[in-house]
Amino acid sequence: MSEEAPRNGRTGLRLIVVGAALGVVLAAGAGFGMKVTDRRPFCASCHIMQEAALTHKASTHANLACNECHAPQNLAAKLPFKAVAGAKDVYMNTLGRPDDVIHSGQSTKDVVNANCKACHTMTNKQVASMDSKPYCVDCHRNVQHMRMTPISTRKVADG
Repeated sequence: MSEEAPRNGRTGLRLIVVGAALGVVLAAGAGFGMKVTDRRPFCASCHIMQEAALTHKASTHANLACNECHAPQNLAAKLPFKAVAGAKDVYMNTLGRPDDVIHSGQSTKDVVNANCKACHTMTNKQVASMDSKPYCVDCHRNVQHMRMTPISTRKVADG
């Protein structure tokens, strides 16, 4: 009986150490996964996003990861947002029929607009006092994802 007590104590300690190590590995893997899935190469891996990735790469915002604009920055909001958006993207790219032109939903528009305002605080202060449209991209649509078509070849109706 006296030999079992230390053995049980060591077993408990081993379980704690193994559990802690597993927790560290899972947390590191989740952090790595979050970073990888935020970036342009991951986003461009879907055919429908390749043009957006190319135009982003050539834009003034090329140094930003896609989800610095397209996902909430608060981790508590970012996790469910990415889970829902990812599930929709997987469904549309495997079982659904994605549109040729990507249209952002209301929640994405709100997130992108909040992220524009968070980075461009001085511009936001200046624009807030003016009559402005509700979303930054209403005026600045082509800043982050400029068109692939050269301006010289566009028609007036192209915008």
